[in-house]
Amino acid sequence: MHAKYAERGLRVLAFPSNQFANQEPGTEAQIKRFAESYNVTFDMFSKIDVNGANAHPLWKWLKEQPNGSGFLGNSIKWNYTKFLIDRQGQVVKRYGPMDDPVVVERDLPQYL
Repeated sequence: MHAKYAERGLRVLAFPSNQFANQEPGTEAQIKRFAESYNVTFDMFSKIDVNGANAHPLWKWLKEQPNGSGFLGNSIKWNYTKFLIDRQGQVVKRYGPMDDPVVVERDLPQYL
């Protein structure tokens, strides 16, 4: 999806977090190498906390936005929670970790 829509303005930003069943135990370099083995071309940021007292300020903000809270409140329940943000920087939709990226792709045209 990133490669398909990048020229139209889509940016995919990934933030590894080890707060979910120890799924990201490696160093940032190890995580990046793993992602590159799958030909990931979108931006991969430093490993962060997305929940709790040490949650990164961006994630605190995302979860506080009108369209940023999830089904069971505003905490992130699992890796691969996704947010769609428009060109004005507004959260327009939050997707659960089990939502297929195809669901996100259906919503993209109106925001690109």
